[in-house]
Amino acid sequence: MLGMANFFSTQDTRLAAGARILLPAVWLGLIIGISLIEAPLKFTAPGITIPLGLGIGRLVFGAMNWVELVIAVILLWAMLKTGVDRVYRALTSGLIGILIIKVIVIRPLLNERTNAVLAGTDDGGSALHLFYIAADGLLIIGLVTTLVVAVRRWVTVRPAAG
Repeated sequence: MLGMANFFSTQDTRLAAGARILLPAVWLGLIIGISLIEAPLKFTAPGITIPLGLGIGRLVFGAMNWVELVIAVILLWAMLKTGVDRVYRALTSGLIGILIIKVIVIRPLLNERTNAVLAGTDDGGSALHLFYIAADGLLIIGLVTTLVVAVRRWVTVRPAAG
């Protein structure tokens, strides 16, 4: 019975270690794909009007934010499941903090602006998008740094093949 408990403990640790590398990579790819590629290109497509682009953007970014939250929760589990150093813990905590600000503060304000633009009571000019872009920029920097730290940690503790 003790052997089975050790097996699950080892498997959980490996799963958590893998998640600490895989999840930041997936999250980074998500931000690059949506924020840096899809969003700017959307408005260059033939026939896309501002209201249509805003409606699509609201759906896409809403879905992206939900996926980011799921990734963040699993990443938090992976961080708490096994011992991680202070640097990784600080990076992960910072990423989660930025995401919370992005989802709870910035997105609702952007939704209000989108509603006003769609209702025709606002021309759409706003610095709010710059805050969202800045949050994503910080996430990109933080995710790359987190990946580097996680991979270095994995490489140094990984047993040599033999």
